[in-house]
Amino acid sequence: MTEYHPDHASAWAERLGPPDVRAAAERIAGRVVHTPTLRVPRLDALADGPVELFLKAENMQRIGAFKARGAMHAVGRLDAKTLARGVVTFSSGNHAQAVALAARAFGVPATIAMPIDAPKVKLEVVRELGAKVVIAGYTSEERRVVAYELAAESGAAIIQPFDHPDIVCGQGTATAELLDAAAALGVELDAILVPVGGGGVLAGACLAARDTSTRIYSVEPRGCDALAASLEAGDRVAVEPGPTLADGLKPVRVGALNFEIARRDVHGSFRVDDDELGRALVSVLVRAKTLVEPSGAAGVAAALREAPRLRAQLGLPEGEERPIRIGVILTGGNVDPALVAELIGAWGGRA
Repeated sequence: MTEYHPDHASAWAERLGPPDVRAAAERIAGRVVHTPTLRVPRLDALADGPVELFLKAENMQRIGAFKARGAMHAVGRLDAKTLARGVVTFSSGNHAQAVALAARAFGVPATIAMPIDAPKVKLEVVRELGAKVVIAGYTSEERRVVAYELAAESGAAIIQPFDHPDIVCGQGTATAELLDAAAALGVELDAILVPVGGGGVLAGACLAARDTSTRIYSVEPRGCDALAASLEAGDRVAVEPGPTLADGLKPVRVGALNFEIARRDVHGSFRVDDDELGRALVSVLVRAKTLVEPSGAAGVAAALREAPRLRAQLGLPEGEERPIRIGVILTGGNVDPALVAELIGAWGGRA
């Protein structure tokens, strides 16, 4: 596994780039799914301005989320001696499933610290994959403390959920595939909107797109905006996450490496509320015929509402006919069916 310490995050942010993402793609080839990129004109029509959305369907990834990429890459980078002692991680759900999957693939034990309010569907999948679950508080910090205690007791390797080069480069392979899919259609994306929890998939997107003209934008739930608050403050800050439908997007703070990459490469930030997340989830279900979780719908929510602002930030003339070409990472599809039913009841007639 790559040697990394958060104290050196700034140097790592400069050192990493597209070749590291391509190398990660080679290492995980055959272990993860090359997910489709979807074009859904009926979804474009809901936006507040002319857009063409290119949806990277990571909800169709193994374990239903992009997290399989980073976990498979990070676990696969462990040396044999370290790997034999097993792995430990902390997660609100999707990374937990991803590490459980990777541990099973490499034949080693996994222990996962998960929150009290983790969705039942995610807890069940982690256990079905053979990992041991330890319930640890509500916040990512509480889970982190428990995970490090477990690792100290067992000698197992910690697989960071988002703040590590191996994770970031693995997650970046989703954006690399999205850029390739658009290019195959003769399209260079103007922007990619990426949901942000700890910031791993955002940082990976920045690395993958670093040699292109495509701009990267972050999307967070209102009240759980650790990255936007940090970018505005000019330094990494902690927030007290508020309630949100997007259970995967509420860290206390973003990763050190991810912040350093973001402040170098991110062109802007958007915040979305629960109504926008709910409407986006149902709209994707109805119009794209694919199911995403609220966290996975965040990019669509921002794209539908923020088209005029995005056009202005991109410097496109207001009267120009060409639609904005926006890539969106549908980061996951692990959602409680009862919540889906509730949201369909609320938004089905307006999707």
